[in-house]
Amino acid sequence: MRLAWATDIHLDFLDDDSVRRFAAELAAPKADALILSGDLSHAEALEHHLRLLAQGVPGPIYFVLGNHDYYGSSIEAVRTAVLDLGARRPRLSWLPAAGVVRLTDRTGLIGCDGWGDARLGNPETTPVVLNDFFHIEELAATIDQGARANPKLFFRGTDRTRLHAALRARGDAEAQVLRSLLRDALREFEHVVVVTHVPPFAAACWHEGRHSDGDWQPYFTCAAVGDVLREAAGAQPARRLTVLCGHTHGAGEAQITANLRVLTGGAEYRHPVLQRVLEVD
Repeated sequence: MRLAWATDIHLDFLDDDSVRRFAAELAAPKADALILSGDLSHAEALEHHLRLLAQGVPGPIYFVLGNHDYYGSSIEAVRTAVLDLGARRPRLSWLPAAGVVRLTDRTGLIGCDGWGDARLGNPETTPVVLNDFFHIEELAATIDQGARANPKLFFRGTDRTRLHAALRARGDAEAQVLRSLLRDALREFEHVVVVTHVPPFAAACWHEGRHSDGDWQPYFTCAAVGDVLREAAGAQPARRLTVLCGHTHGAGEAQITANLRVLTGGAEYRHPVLQRVLEVD
């Protein structure tokens, strides 16, 4: 089976004709399915862009959501919307709700969104500020009203205790979803393809050809998901895990253990690309 994979395509930076041309590029390899590992658009335009892709790409489209997909709304509202979309258009499948997808007799597909969970790197001292903190309702609610009104104030030693607690809770929730899916998938399949948005390990957190430094890692890795993956790989040495992720816009490959490999896709705003076509047995 052949899987086309793209990530961080940010279709909200394109007009509709450009999205249609990109859909044709994704369809050109005649893969059996398309996998999208998050940051597809923003909340208001997400359904519109998924529908445009489905018009141009035959076969199933499996996706997870990235942080940008929630911009301008709430996590819960966007997830409710994609579940409704999938019910109306079965070719569009949000992977956390799809369960274990049989690709072949030997290979299964699962996914979780992941979340930068403020655990790795330098979470206590990082000066990095993401737009997520102000444009996703659940995160904005953890920030002082004055900083929300004037984000520049956030740089001046804002207490991130509530924000980081919320991020860690999100990471833990994603890990819980993944743990259940992995248990079921590894019971049946020799090879499991895991799709997530946020790199689950610092070794998979790439930017401009190098690993991201400790200031970026708190928001560019999901340590909780990484712990689940490493635990599962260790418990099932005869099984193989391939992880597809994005988020950092830097491409790289990391062999975490003998049976756990992570591919991180590169990206550039306004220039979405097909990362690669993977062949699975």
